Amino acid sequence: MLPVIETIPLRQMASGDRLYLQLYKFIGAQPGKKVYIQSNLHGAEIAGNAVIHQLIEFLLTINDTDLAGEIWLVPVCNPMGTNERAHHFSPGRYCLYEAKNWNRIFWDYEKEADNLIVFTKSQLNIDPKVVRQNYLTIIQQQFAKILGKINSPSGVPYTELFGYKLQNISLDADYLIDLHTSTNQALDYLYYFRNRDDSAKYFGFDFGILLDKYDGDAFDEAFIKPWLALEACFKELGRDIKFDVEAWTLELGSGMQMNPDSVAKGLRGVKNYLVQKGVLQVSNLSDDTKTHEMTFTSSSKRKKYYAIAGGMIQSRIELGSSVKAGDKLYEIFSFNKEGKLPSVIHVCAQQDGLVYDVATNQAVNEGEFVLGIVS
Repeated sequence: MLPVIETIPLRQMASGDRLYLQLYKFIGAQPGKKVYIQSNLHGAEIAGNAVIHQLIEFLLTINDTDLAGEIWLVPVCNPMGTNERAHHFSPGRYCLYEAKNWNRIFWDYEKEADNLIVFTKSQLNIDPKVVRQNYLTIIQQQFAKILGKINSPSGVPYTELFGYKLQNISLDADYLIDLHTSTNQALDYLYYFRNRDDSAKYFGFDFGILLDKYDGDAFDEAFIKPWLALEACFKELGRDIKFDVEAWTLELGSGMQMNPDSVAKGLRGVKNYLVQKGVLQVSNLSDDTKTHEMTFTSSSKRKKYYAIAGGMIQSRIELGSSVKAGDKLYEIFSFNKEGKLPSVIHVCAQQDGLVYDVATNQAVNEGEFVLGIVS
């Protein structure tokens, strides 16, 4: 089947050149869920682009009768971040002009849903599918007000315009998948949200991190938090509802790289997820998720280690290693300007856990990231 391809204007530069988003819509013969998948929100995190490219190649080989619903794909979703360079390196994690993280800029309806209890009480005896549509309508009505600000003579900062463009095409999705990598060097894993453990297994990753602690207005968070809040409100009023709305962030290894194993794992996981959710109707995909052992932990159990002195990192423990409290994690050989010989500082683990993320640069200023452990 062939996609509908849309090119969305994004930004005009001082030179007169323009940036665009490219959206690929695969629309099935039967109605169903809407799946939104994007990649490269942070400039150095490019592995998801390969996943989307290979997913497009796969979808071209199936018939529209093999797809129930729609799959919307946006590779290279942040051209500003993707094109940013510092010598040979591709940072692109922040909008430098506004000093904002590209993945902490999105509109979150939950923060302005002051009448949530009133709405929930009005929906207590209504079918969940109708409740979903009623709530989505309210979210869309509130979101539409942003366009008035964008089109006003005073305009808005670019990050607001950019956030609007991405959310405008994803707000009504049922399933949202945001493809990332570490900015540094990391394992493959996924982030998931409350009460979505069973679906997390469909991706076939070795471990997943429950987002029980939020950093800010990230893309996946802003999408699903209103629905989690509504579920919690129903529960307080005595009715258990779990909406078939899910958001995922897949972390596919290391930044500035398209590691073939990480790409293959991401592609296999996305395809299997779509099959298990009834979006893809293909039978020739192997499914080992029923027997796959997956380890779950939570974001509140992550521990990041920052350099306690400036210097050079040596003897650092390998990525993917399991550690016990008290094990040596790394050494810093630290120079000084005090007329003394260089010193070697040993840093040990404060807790048991798995080393899931390590810094690419082994020269550190005091206070810079060295590695991350999750227990």
